[in-house]
Amino acid sequence: MLDKVKLVDDRYEELNRLMADPETVTDHARVTELAQEQAEISDLVQDYRQYLALEQELADTRELMELEDDEFGASAEQEILRLETEMAVLYEQMRMLLLPKDPNDEKNVIMEIRAGAGGDEAGIFAADLFRMYTRYAEAQKWKTQLVDSHNTGVGGFKTVTFEIVGKGAYSRLKFESGVHRVQRVPATESQGRIHTSTATVAVLPEINAVEIEINPSDLQTDVYTSSGPGGQHMQKNSTAIRITHQPTGLVVSCESERSQTQNRERAMAVLRARLYEQEQQRQVDERTDKRRLQVGSGQRSEKIRTYNYPQNRLTDHRIGLTLYRLEGIVDGDLDEIIDELATTDQADRLQAIGA
Repeated sequence: MLDKVKLVDDRYEELNRLMADPETVTDHARVTELAQEQAEISDLVQDYRQYLALEQELADTRELMELEDDEFGASAEQEILRLETEMAVLYEQMRMLLLPKDPNDEKNVIMEIRAGAGGDEAGIFAADLFRMYTRYAEAQKWKTQLVDSHNTGVGGFKTVTFEIVGKGAYSRLKFESGVHRVQRVPATESQGRIHTSTATVAVLPEINAVEIEINPSDLQTDVYTSSGPGGQHMQKNSTAIRITHQPTGLVVSCESERSQTQNRERAMAVLRARLYEQEQQRQVDERTDKRRLQVGSGQRSEKIRTYNYPQNRLTDHRIGLTLYRLEGIVDGDLDEIIDELATTDQADRLQAIGA
């Protein structure tokens, strides 16, 4: 691993030389680009140089230990232990910093939850998942905004799309994509039989207009009257938006805002996220020779988790994690699960790069 970090250190010095070059100094855009690259690797370089300094100090201490008397030897052993401990910490930090960063980690999130198999109970489970994620967002001091929803009429959702706005939201929620399964006795079940239902969760990073280009001529936009609570609050104007991306057939809609312009903006945000996801999946499919990470594949068809109410049990099948505190988890206490998923993902990626 240290050989790989040495290459990064060499690149850091090369960036110093490039930014000091008279031909580069006058190109402000180039200087900014180089400075940004240098900033991204500065922590790794700093740890590496501190590690080398400690390594030299350790070698010197061991050499002195061989020359001095027994009294010095005892204190030298303590010093060696301190140096080795600090070096081990730095080594682990460098391993983590070597991992390529996901450029989407700091972004906001667009989540889509769809009822799967199980009829009305699947829709109720989709609503439970929606509540779980909004509660988690509240605990993280993130903001949530409903984009679009289709109710089942029995307190559930056929589909619900919402945005979570907060620093690092995608980094924490990106492993939630996949099929979630619930096992419980529905309220409508008179004989106490356990039913199994599913819902599908998709977690999409919010993509801005610069990152993905959409030709306006490829869009068909329909405007219609929002379905509101009725009475004095009933929408009199057509403010809801439905956008169809004709090349792909993707359809998105939004009626959560009071203005047509705001609904259009939110619908376009969802469309960009879906198109970005399609492109990412296409690239993954093309790289069939590369092993997909166990946690990070994010396939919508992949059954990732089971919520078993009779046993108060949650099991994440990707990492073999089982917890017996389901009530707290569905109330938004997801940190333990997310931490385990993130740690496993790091370990997989480190193994993949051989660090």
